[in-house]
Amino acid sequence: QVQLVESGGGSVQAGGSLRLSCAVSGYRISISTNCIGWFRQAPGKEREGVASIYPGGGSPRYADSVKGRFTISQDNAKNTLYLQMNNLKPEDTGMYFCAADLSRTWCLWRLGEVSDFNYWGQGTQVTVSS
Repeated sequence: QVQLVESGGGSVQAGGSLRLSCAVSGYRISISTNCIGWFRQAPGKEREGVASIYPGGGSPRYADSVKGRFTISQDNAKNTLYLQMNNLKPEDTGMYFCAADLSRTWCLWRLGEVSDFNYWGQGTQVTVSS
């Protein structure tokens, strides 16, 4: 049974930093064919892709709005995905979700959309105040 559990959200002031974690169970991210990434959803808005990566060895993909500020990474020993968020802005506020697609490699070429993923975590809230 695949499970994704996010943590690390919180409230920070603009310019601050947070690191989100996504603990993955049910499969090994480093040896399985999978795409894994982060999405966010602000109140009243659609869920949007933030970053994604092919854990087996691919360049990460980022939304233009977070390039240069956010970094996606993985710890294979802990089977965990991270999102380091620096220089946070109020518009980064939202619920952040970890998601995985266990059968494809599209993330080698593009960021990904909601419909690409078939496993989701419950989300962790990030609030950035000005």
